[in-house]
Amino acid sequence: MSEPNKLLYYFKKWTDLTEAEEAIIMSVFESVVIKKKNEMLVAGQVCSHLYFITKGCLRSYYIDTKGTEHIYQIRMDNNWISDLESFFSQKPSKYHIETLEDSHLLCITHERMEQLLVEVPRLERYFRILFQKAYVNALNRLNATMWKTAIDRYNDMIQEHPEVFQRVPLVYIASYLGITPESLSRIRRQK
Repeated sequence: MSEPNKLLYYFKKWTDLTEAEEAIIMSVFESVVIKKKNEMLVAGQVCSHLYFITKGCLRSYYIDTKGTEHIYQIRMDNNWISDLESFFSQKPSKYHIETLEDSHLLCITHERMEQLLVEVPRLERYFRILFQKAYVNALNRLNATMWKTAIDRYNDMIQEHPEVFQRVPLVYIASYLGITPESLSRIRRQK
């Protein structure tokens, strides 16, 4: 399936589109190929794009005052990544976004997104559902770090995203789970 068709497939899961609307959508998304280990966003910049990953793997992270990286998101094929707070507010981001693999992306700017939602109002429903799911996932992740053990968080990740262990360095997975690399190694040995 081609990159634009992948995106349309996901839009069509939650909304019906005419051929004219599909053409409008394809006219506002830009296809980009980014090599591994490239920063798509640096903390302090305004997040000007929303990215749909057709192929590849990216992470978003922040760096605390001690210089430690904390992974906020790991996203792979057929997922979205951005700093939504910065994207919608057009204020500087606290996060970095980096490619972990050579990645094929479809991206849209904030201005084009606003234009798209005016021209194809049906997409309001798609993005409402998408952003609701993102909010619920963020809350679930926060709750998991407060109430679930590291082993439970690891088991959840294995169940929900087993491919992440083939594509993402363990040090990043540990950071995402909120544990040290040594703790992750211990958990993996126990399995």
